[in-house]
Amino acid sequence: MKINRLADLEEYEAKGHFDMKGFRMQGFDASDTENFWVGLSYFLPGGGTTHSATPIEKVYVGIEGELTVITDDGEDNLRPMDSCYLAPNEGRSIINRTNKIATILVIMPYPPKD
Repeated sequence: MKINRLADLEEYEAKGHFDMKGFRMQGFDASDTENFWVGLSYFLPGGGTTHSATPIEKVYVGIEGELTVITDDGEDNLRPMDSCYLAPNEGRSIINRTNKIATILVIMPYPPKD
């Protein structure tokens, strides 16, 4: 078992993200997961991501506040306990259009090894 406490999590930089603080909860240097990692992301009002796609599928789980997830097919809001699956190569951006901090869990497999 590997328990990581919120107070001990290490911040990481996420390319293409702005006004966001990300913390690894499991995976990479935080634990020995083999197939996936879990992050905790706090988006300030107006914070978000650039519109991009990666070859990796991902899942977002709303924890607090509200974020708008925008894909090439439209947009929808992610609220507490909502989840969002994004397929490999699906373009997306995220924006916090509210005046409250929004928090999500991010669950993703590791990038392919070269």
